Amino acid sequence: QVQLVESGGGLVQAGGSLRLSCAASGRTFMAYTMGWFRQAPGKEREFVAGISWNGGSTYYADSVKGRFTISRDNAKSTVYLQMNSLKPEYTAVYSCAAKPSSSGSSTYTYWGRGTQVTVPS
Repeated sequence: QVQLVESGGGLVQAGGSLRLSCAASGRTFMAYTMGWFRQAPGKEREFVAGISWNGGSTYYADSVKGRFTISRDNAKSTVYLQMNSLKPEYTAVYSCAAKPSSSGSSTYTYWGRGTQVTVPS
């Protein structure tokens, strides 16, 4: 299993940047595909970005392409989400998630508690 803890959230003005981090426990970090999701009040949680175990493949929601970049540092067992050109509609709780890389399923098994990102209008 893996434990995930997000950090780096906060308040940032529109057009600004923010970098989220997700620290994972254990010695098997490389065995997991990692992802970021977000949920705004009154809305369902949505997929934001994903990255394969070796960082060779990345995936982004259309709404954030060109603005967000997901990356990982396996030596530090950490995945990052660099967010640029932030918009007020990006305000949400951002959560880190993990799933076994060997699984072809899109279902994530482990979840962090989330970190709040607020972009004032």
